[in-house]
Amino acid sequence: MLPPAISVSAPSSFFAAREDEAGLRLLADYAIGRHYPDAAQAENPYLALLESVIAAQARLVAQWMLVGFIHGVMNTDNMSISGETIDYGPCAFMEQYDTSTVFSFIDERGRYAYGNQPSMALWNLTRLAEALLPLLAENDDTAVEIAQTALGAFEPQFQTAYLAGLRAKLGLKTEREGDIALARTLLETMKNDQLDFTQTFRALSQTELQEGLANTPDAVLLPDTLTPLGAWLKHWQARLEQEPSCTPAQRAATMRRVNPCYIPRNHLVEEMIVQAVTEDDYTLFETLQSVLANPYQEQPGRERYALPAKPAERVRHTFCGT
Repeated sequence: MLPPAISVSAPSSFFAAREDEAGLRLLADYAIGRHYPDAAQAENPYLALLESVIAAQARLVAQWMLVGFIHGVMNTDNMSISGETIDYGPCAFMEQYDTSTVFSFIDERGRYAYGNQPSMALWNLTRLAEALLPLLAENDDTAVEIAQTALGAFEPQFQTAYLAGLRAKLGLKTEREGDIALARTLLETMKNDQLDFTQTFRALSQTELQEGLANTPDAVLLPDTLTPLGAWLKHWQARLEQEPSCTPAQRAATMRRVNPCYIPRNHLVEEMIVQAVTEDDYTLFETLQSVLANPYQEQPGRERYALPAKPAERVRHTFCGT
């Protein structure tokens, strides 16, 4: 049985702090062999390891952002060099779109808020790079320069993955100059009107809406969740007309594959926990688990699992161990 995936910097920092280069090299070699074997063939395997971890984290955090996921406790020891999500006890999924959203009870200042996750990932990766400096080059200044260059790739890699994901969520297969502005305007409107992140993108993915925009864009009947987007929808429809030939139904189906219908909303998780703890009844747990096993497929009879919390149901804090 393999040991757990190595965290971003905790073990390597331990060896680096002790100036145990042999131990650091042994650990790095193990990480390369297990997670990034191609790096072993590179001219500088340890640089290749660092670059691989940076790329993996850039993709991972972009995926978090695209579904409204908030890790909640992004310490260096809670991030894995494999690019997997680990140790996310106080995590939550954002409902109303707001980049400052934070749920973790211990994160009083919003250090790990939704919108801060890319910068925190880069901060963690910088700590990893610092630990690996003795392996990157014999000369300290050269090692720092190499590390800085590698870290400089994080932001463009994250943006590439994030923007590609936003295009997919909006049904766009090609890249156009105004796409970033189109997406930014949507997100700003969602924030200003306190729209639910998951519901909004899911509503945009409905076949009926797509067909209405294509056939009668000036008289399309909007669901309540999209009413604030009336002006934006016209710009979106104009952009969709620049896409390769695709029927509204085909586009909507493609969008539904990247815009979930269900997420583990806090009030549903809380309801499940209370029932399990106070009544020793796991019915809600089993139902929620079943719903979330297929989050992109609408499940008749389970409509309430797609709805945001009512004001009285809102859970504002999550905890380690949840």
